[in-house]
Amino acid sequence: METVAVAAALGFLLLTAAGGSAGDEAREAAAVRELLVRLLGPGPAAAFSVSVERALAAESGLDTYRLSGGGVGTRVRVLGSTGVAAAAGLHHYLRDFCGCHVAWSGSQLRLPQPLPVVPEELTEATPNRYRYYQNVCTQSYSFVWWDWARWEQEIDWMALNGINLALAWSGQEAIWQQVYLALGLTQTEIDEYFTGPAFLAWGRMGNLHTWSGPLPPSWHLKQVYLQHRILDRMRSFGMIPVLPAFAGHVPKALTRVFPQANITQMGRWGHFNCSYSCSFLLAPEDPLFPMVGSLYLRALTKEFGTDHIYGADTFNEMQPPSSEPSYLAAATAAVYQAMIAVDPDAVWLLQGWLFQHQPEFWGPAQVGAVLGAVPRGRLLVLDLFAESRPVYVRTASFQGQPFIWCMLHNFGGNHGLFGALESVNRGPTAARLFPNSTMVGTGMTPEGIGQNEVVYALMAELGWRKGPVADLGAWVTGFAARRYGVSHGDAEAAWRLLLRSVYNCSGEGCSGHNRSPLVRRPSLQMVTDVWYNRSDVLEAWRLLLTATPALASSPAFCYDLVDVTRQAVQELVSLYYEKVRTAYLNKELVPLMRAGGVLAYELLPALDKVLASDSHFLLGSWLEQARVAAVSETEARFYEQNSRYQLTLWGPEGNILDYANKQLAGLVADYYAPRWRLFTETLAKSLVQGIPFQQHQFDKNAFQLEQTFVLSTKRYPSQPQGDTVDLAKKLFLKYYPRWVAGAL
Repeated sequence: METVAVAAALGFLLLTAAGGSAGDEAREAAAVRELLVRLLGPGPAAAFSVSVERALAAESGLDTYRLSGGGVGTRVRVLGSTGVAAAAGLHHYLRDFCGCHVAWSGSQLRLPQPLPVVPEELTEATPNRYRYYQNVCTQSYSFVWWDWARWEQEIDWMALNGINLALAWSGQEAIWQQVYLALGLTQTEIDEYFTGPAFLAWGRMGNLHTWSGPLPPSWHLKQVYLQHRILDRMRSFGMIPVLPAFAGHVPKALTRVFPQANITQMGRWGHFNCSYSCSFLLAPEDPLFPMVGSLYLRALTKEFGTDHIYGADTFNEMQPPSSEPSYLAAATAAVYQAMIAVDPDAVWLLQGWLFQHQPEFWGPAQVGAVLGAVPRGRLLVLDLFAESRPVYVRTASFQGQPFIWCMLHNFGGNHGLFGALESVNRGPTAARLFPNSTMVGTGMTPEGIGQNEVVYALMAELGWRKGPVADLGAWVTGFAARRYGVSHGDAEAAWRLLLRSVYNCSGEGCSGHNRSPLVRRPSLQMVTDVWYNRSDVLEAWRLLLTATPALASSPAFCYDLVDVTRQAVQELVSLYYEKVRTAYLNKELVPLMRAGGVLAYELLPALDKVLASDSHFLLGSWLEQARVAAVSETEARFYEQNSRYQLTLWGPEGNILDYANKQLAGLVADYYAPRWRLFTETLAKSLVQGIPFQQHQFDKNAFQLEQTFVLSTKRYPSQPQGDTVDLAKKLFLKYYPRWVAGAL
């Protein structure tokens, strides 16, 4: 590694190296012991001994754990250099020695008795300083309605997976409200500025304002309370929470209070007009910039403390007012200077998404201006989509600034089996070995969580590996055995088929955004191409059903059966859609009605019933989370509408239509199925009347259906109904033989 790059990375490590007192070590050990009790219960937890010693880390900043003991009458000893390291060591033992599995969809924690012996004292150290987690969008697509109980589960999951750096962005609007009031804005102006809860991520990045707001006063109070609990728990494990800093975006109302301020209006974003986008950016040279930035950060850190790493994104998916390197350098430097004016030890965490989202704008001079405007080692860049489009390769390892190799994987929190496991497996090692590499960690940056858990299990494991998994086929077989608590040939064969198909995406087509016709507004131009052989998914479906007599008692297996059934139906929808389109183009009414009728009136209702059998696939649960976050019925209706908008129209006119699509019971029946019925009926009417299908008119009619769903107050079950295995079998027996016979 080049001397300058070494100095930059090393300086960064020294700046943020793990330190702390014996009191910190004791607190972190206690946090892991409490996690053990939550995870296993007090009795089984007593079989483990947990301690934390900073001196265990051979190299400062590289988390290390040591495992020993086990067997009859001997406790399993877990020693970590930090609480996170101890939790990761515990997870390693549970996973690799006990065959346990910890997951979003439900954990399998059957411990062997006696506990297995660690044959030789096992010591593992991470190859890099950081294991990062979250995307700014995750806060809105997945976390928005969470209470403390759900946050507690997630922070435990983070600790067990070795996460030591993560966003902690709740409650920031309450601090901004204080600052804006102090600057002279009225409460009405502030209320008009903030978006609704389900869209805060894009308000925070300057993409949106006003849309689906305002935020009720109770929101601010509850979020500040929640943020304190989140920070306390994260810090108790020795994690580093990343707090938000000022990126330069301000309310339009600031121009009333400071009419001489140099404020530029940006362009539109996401098909929104300027009523909701076209944000206002304070010029970096304006004296108001450091004042606003330091006022905010001082108030934020006074309330929440600090761990000296701050996130800010000035030009996320927005073209800067100028491409001049001098302007870009000044804008970047202004953000950093506002940070260090309050916290001299500040490090800026920057999402590198801007460099790959608009590569035509961000040429070498523009990228260099941003990266060079902050002292080396004080800008930590997230290479946000590195498994598909790594930026470090074309920026000479971010020109000496430290970076984290991240797997984005999922856009919008969509359902849909997807992964680029081979790329994920080899990517971190390739980045580590890149000439003059300044890589300092790995990260998981999904826009939404709670899907494709196999991908996240691999990525979390890679954060502790010095090289890739040698045999992904063997790895995924072990994953299935741990997940279900027992080895089963058919289930493992199903997973190997999924590995070579849906989880083997490569090339430019890998975006992690579900574009299946099932979840899109229908048209005659829909793309049904996939990167895999559909027969692999349908065969995996058959194999899982074959395994049901042995595995149906496993909640994780039932979840996977629903998920693979859902994916199989998604494939069938594409095939029936192609029949509908072909029949229309050939002016064949009867085949059109037959295929369209099966799709809209049989297949989608059957899918809805399967989804309704699992608590993870319920629209009712999604909406109930929103309602429970409220303090009044009026608020509950407001939050529910926020949630419905995000899943569907996203904006008032379908501005980012179906981007955050989900396959949930209730949503399939009352949103996707009615659109498909309308599409089939409209095509049939077109043939009968001998007039061309008018997409523009259909879109207008579909929008009425979509809007009706968003504005509806219909309540949906928040508890599962029906037997997953029985419902999946019925669907399989009806459609699989037709597919095999080519008679769909």
